[in-house]
Amino acid sequence: MEKQRLLSGLQGEERALAARVLDLAGTALEKAEPVATDFLNPEEKKLLLDLLRFVGEIKVMAFGGYHQAERVRLVLMPAFFLPEAVTPPLAYLEIKSTGKKDFHPAHRDLLGSLTGLGIKRGKIGDILPADGGAQVIVAKEIEEYILTNLRHVGAVPVEVAPVDPEQLNVRPQRVKEVKTTVASLRLDAVAGAGFGVSRTKMAREIKAERVKVNWKVVSAPDYQVDLGDTISIRGRGRVVVSEIKGKTKKGRLSLVLQRLQ
Repeated sequence: MEKQRLLSGLQGEERALAARVLDLAGTALEKAEPVATDFLNPEEKKLLLDLLRFVGEIKVMAFGGYHQAERVRLVLMPAFFLPEAVTPPLAYLEIKSTGKKDFHPAHRDLLGSLTGLGIKRGKIGDILPADGGAQVIVAKEIEEYILTNLRHVGAVPVEVAPVDPEQLNVRPQRVKEVKTTVASLRLDAVAGAGFGVSRTKMAREIKAERVKVNWKVVSAPDYQVDLGDTISIRGRGRVVVSEIKGKTKKGRLSLVLQRLQ
């Protein structure tokens, strides 16, 4: 495995992530057993899958807990290893209040309580709302630590229990197609059209660093989006640029966007 050649062209955080995962691939080959990454966002997943295609000795599987999971772990294994012998490196936990029936913890509050225990973000997968609380998918190796130590979310006392993956509260994803025209591919224009708000209001959201493109915060309203880009705002879903059809007679760009909720 020619690590330096595979890393050429990558910089900054992407290079550091790729280097760590190539080291994991080396460990999988050396020990002849599966090795798991931390949880990855979709952009990180794409980067690593593209990279690992060039490591012929390695086979890769992705596990997020359910079909449309946003955050997943990759399991790297020697090419001869049987996929059916791989155990998903995940745990599924349900968190409920011990006394408050109407308990609906915000994503940031639950995430903050977990990281407040010293747990790294990379060990935490998707967080799903559930009746009277929430469900969280985590790395299997920290399951017992959370069961033992998570006692509060904010000021609310909670109890944590394992659940079966079939009990996950996965809501069907709704997709709405939005056909629109914009003056340019500026982020504020495209996101405004996709989320149904004015360009001015969207520009404020972007400057406040509430908007992500391909799971990275973008704070410049004039950022140029491209075909296939995913624009997301927490709590409001995602917009995917699925088609750029060209200019109308009035010189505006015709787009087809998919809004996922």
